[in-house]
Amino acid sequence: MSIKDKSYYGHTRPEMLQFIPKDAQRILEIGCGQANFSSQLVKDDAEVWGVEPNTKAANAASARIFKVLNGCLDDKIKDVPDGYFDVIIMNDVLEHLFYPWEDLKKLKPKLAENGVTVSSIPNVRYSKNIFKLIFNKDWKYTESGILDTTHFRFFTKKSIIRMHKDCGLSIEKIKGVNRTKSFLYFPFALIFNVLALFSQTDMFFMQYASVAKKISED
Repeated sequence: MSIKDKSYYGHTRPEMLQFIPKDAQRILEIGCGQANFSSQLVKDDAEVWGVEPNTKAANAASARIFKVLNGCLDDKIKDVPDGYFDVIIMNDVLEHLFYPWEDLKKLKPKLAENGVTVSSIPNVRYSKNIFKLIFNKDWKYTESGILDTTHFRFFTKKSIIRMHKDCGLSIEKIKGVNRTKSFLYFPFALIFNVLALFSQTDMFFMQYASVAKKISED
């Protein structure tokens, strides 16, 4: 497994633990990698599943959580039981999908009655991106980060909320995570916000974490 593979499949994402319901017993992580995140949720009364297309990562994950489906979501969705999961986790996954809204629609029936989705999605309005777009006049893809070469879709806070709504999911909580600490991009974002009367605070965050539940059909 390459250095990039380890980076992609080995994140623990401790900042996302706060969004997982404490009483969740049936948990599914889409794109679980080596299960470094979802293995933190393993406890006596929890059943933790994962879906992972990378075979090496899936093999590593299978030793750490209850069950791992090795393959892409479209191929494995039939093996995911309906109405079963208290939480479905997607940490930096939706941006890698051609049609993320269709995948959200497929996952919604897999939630238990009061189940929620938890996701982390990169914020394309992050200060580093805006800085380079304005001053470098460039939109350059990179090996990792917001403009990762494997990202097919790009999101803002508003479009994250809209996507979930269009898929029959209501955002219960949305919060910026991984605030910039850069000596260059933080001052840039701060000055930009002072000039804009702090109407652009989303620029400070690399990702947005959200919790969503099914919209009642009553």
